[in-house]
Amino acid sequence: MEGDVKTPTAIAKDAGIRPNHISKVLRELKDANVAECLDESVRKGRLYRLTALGDEIAKEL
Repeated sequence: MEGDVKTPTAIAKDAGIRPNHISKVLRELKDANVAECLDESVRKGRLYRLTALGDEIAKEL
């Protein structure tokens, strides 16, 4: 949950989403303030985590 930092590849695997679709999904989650990228300047191996809002949503699911 919040604080659980993962790469897009790990997120795709955990969520059952094909890795080639994860960029779009992550962009939408960032726009909705559900997920955040810890360092946008990194091109490969970016790390993402849920925001407080994302953590609340995940608990409800």
